[in-house]
Amino acid sequence: MLNVFTAGLRLFTMSTIPKNEVLFILGGPGAGKGTLGQYIMERLGYVHLSAGDLLRDERRNANSQYGQLIENYIRDGKIVPVAITCSLLDQAMQKHYSPHKRYLIDGFPRNQDNVDGWNETMSDKCIVKGVLFCECNKEVCTQRCLKRGAAGSGRSDDNEEVLVKRHETYIMATLPIIEYYEKQNLLFKVNSMQTPEKVFTDAKEILKKIGWVSNE
Repeated sequence: MLNVFTAGLRLFTMSTIPKNEVLFILGGPGAGKGTLGQYIMERLGYVHLSAGDLLRDERRNANSQYGQLIENYIRDGKIVPVAITCSLLDQAMQKHYSPHKRYLIDGFPRNQDNVDGWNETMSDKCIVKGVLFCECNKEVCTQRCLKRGAAGSGRSDDNEEVLVKRHETYIMATLPIIEYYEKQNLLFKVNSMQTPEKVFTDAKEILKKIGWVSNE
C-alpha cells in the first residue's frame, strides 16, 4: 500500500513541476545557428546550448569514455548516437539554471533517431515550443565553415573533405526533420544569409509568436 502511495505521490509531484521550454535551432553546417543562439541569449537572457559544442567538450575530456567515439563520428561527418547527445543536453540544462525555464538548443535534433531519442528521454522534462530554421545556401555555408577553420576554430570538421560529408548528412537526415516539424506547425524560418543583427531582429518577431517576447 505504501509503495502505491509513494508512486502516486511521485507522479503527482512530477506533473506539478513546470517543464522546461525548448526552442531548437536547425540549419546546415555554417548556417549561423550558434551565432543566432548567442544573440538571443545575450539580448534576451535565455540559456543557449550548442549540441556540437557539448560533444566537442566531451571529446576533449580525457576522462570521458565516449571521447574517441565522438571524435570518430565528428571526423566522418556523421551523427553521434542520440543517447550520448541527450545525456549531455540533460546535464547541461541541469547545470545552467534558467529562471525562465527556457532553453535554446542549436544543432539538434539532426535525424529521426534524434527526435525519437529526445521524445523518449526528455519529453517528461521539456516542451518543444518550435524550431528556428536558419535558411542559408550551401555555398555560403561552406565559405563560412572554411573561413572559420582558417581562423583557427580548432574544429576537425571545418575542412572541405568533411564538409562534403556533413552536407550530405544534412540533406539526407536533417532536412526530413525540418519537414517533420513543419507538418506540426512548429517550424519558423529565418533568412540567415543576412547580417547577424538582422537575423536576430527577424527571430525576435518569431519569439513573440511563441510567447518568449512581449508584444509591447
